[in-house]
Amino acid sequence: MTQQIQEKNPFSYQNVTATKKIFELKKRIRAVAGGTSASKTVSILIWLINYCQSVQSRLKLCSVVSESHPHLEKGAIVDFINIMKDRGYWNDELWNQTKHTYTFETGNKLEFYSVDTYSKAHGPRRDILFMNECNPLSYIIVDQLIVRTKEIIWLDWNPSEEFWFYTEMLGKRDDIDFITLTYKDNEALDEQVIREIESHKGDKAWWIVYGLGQLGEIETRIYKNWQIIDEIPHEARLERYGIDFGYSNDPTSIVAIYYYNGGYIVDEIAYQKQLLNKQIADILRNLSKVLIIADSAEPKSIDEIRLNGLTILPSKKGPGSINQGIAYVQQQKISITKRSVNTIKEYRNYTWITDKDGKILNEPNDFNNHSMDALRYAIASIKDPNQVSAYVHYSSNTMPRNNIVPFQTMQGLPPELTKMEEKSKKAFTYYQRL
Repeated sequence: MTQQIQEKNPFSYQNVTATKKIFELKKRIRAVAGGTSASKTVSILIWLINYCQSVQSRLKLCSVVSESHPHLEKGAIVDFINIMKDRGYWNDELWNQTKHTYTFETGNKLEFYSVDTYSKAHGPRRDILFMNECNPLSYIIVDQLIVRTKEIIWLDWNPSEEFWFYTEMLGKRDDIDFITLTYKDNEALDEQVIREIESHKGDKAWWIVYGLGQLGEIETRIYKNWQIIDEIPHEARLERYGIDFGYSNDPTSIVAIYYYNGGYIVDEIAYQKQLLNKQIADILRNLSKVLIIADSAEPKSIDEIRLNGLTILPSKKGPGSINQGIAYVQQQKISITKRSVNTIKEYRNYTWITDKDGKILNEPNDFNNHSMDALRYAIASIKDPNQVSAYVHYSSNTMPRNNIVPFQTMQGLPPELTKMEEKSKKAFTYYQRL
């Protein structure tokens, strides 16, 4: 009997069906829409690396741009470096960390920079352009970038709603190749990811965009009209930290909530898998002290973090608490720092579940919503102080009788609870539910 031996792919970043389809595109503008985990960005970066290494291309300038530099640092730049190292191409001496430029042996350069203002689109001309997750960019910036590109323009995005590509370009130009990729074009996905994606088939609106890669509708988005800001104003007042715990499959998300000018500012502190409770506590101990509200489904984690001297309380959960928390957030004027890359992505993709007929249900999609949960815990505790008034911070070396202890000084005690204590005209008692 003949035994067939399949050679193992030596690369972590494989050439999958999505890569093959991308290499087949020929027109000047190459537009790639797609669902989640479809290998859009990685496959385009593989094409760019191949182009820059080709001896037929010399002294060319290729630009990878996005709406913010933090978005590139946590996305395309990481993918580029990992692909180069995975395939044995990487040379530290050819990477300029300051300018975020890699100069290949052929003399070709690949640069990464943000185009969050119109003036940045007026830079030098280039040969190749890749606009990564291009839908947040304004069309006036996009048009200027295209005009200043000599050869090929790449675009990629998740089609969560209509934007300038559909209104200003598609059907109006004859130099566009437009394809749609899905997770089925990425054979490198493991079975657990595939099962998670396919578990959402019953949610029509989500499945259209993230399963099938087709154009969705804005009506299903839960949050809208957040403003992206460069940094936190000096006058902003830190109010809360929110934590949603993860570990192996999901990241732990930590967000800071500031009050400023009648609204709230969200700032992403951490978004990482496999964070131990001690590591979470170390992150928080290096920040300004304020009340922390964490996922109440993890009481052990909360207690371990509290033992590190931090004031942390569980979020309120119960019938209707999720929708009530969402309503609290929807009622606020929200800004978010541009460095909060993962949280911005969650915000743009956080939707209501729809049934098989497309009817919107009053239930949020429980997928990639870690920061959305963390900020909901925090803001809900601000808008409804009674949510945290039944808990007490107690000394780790004191066992309370009947699980009830007198109030002890809490670093970061919110002003609204301090006022409640003053009004009571006696020491305010908090309770720890164990």
